[in-house]
Amino acid sequence: QVQLVESGGGLVQAGGSLRLSCAASGRTFTGRTFSTHTMGWFRRAPGKEREFVAGISWTGGNTYYSDSVKGRFTISRDNAKNTMSLQMNSLKPDDTAVYYCAATDSVTIFTTAARYQYWGQGTQVTVSS
Repeated sequence: QVQLVESGGGLVQAGGSLRLSCAASGRTFTGRTFSTHTMGWFRRAPGKEREFVAGISWTGGNTYYSDSVKGRFTISRDNAKNTMSLQMNSLKPDDTAVYYCAATDSVTIFTTAARYQYWGQGTQVTVSS
């Protein structure tokens, strides 16, 4: 059974930091483990559509960030532990959202949510001003 579980969300003041984690287990439809999949973080703010935050290749060698978080957030992964993380620094109230971990069968870092086949349930991040 495929499972992605996020953790690490919470309430933080503007300028603060949080570290989100995503634990992956099981095998995907292609029979592979998540260590061989491109993964990403998305977020959905109240009243807005889900948007891409950051993505990382299966080796961890390639990363891509949205302009809104570039320079503040860092995505990483540990394939030995089947985990992915998002270090979020200099948080702003606009970063308030539910953050989702996702994985795709493709090797490409897509920024479109529809290109990701596997999703976690999300973790709430609230940044107060």
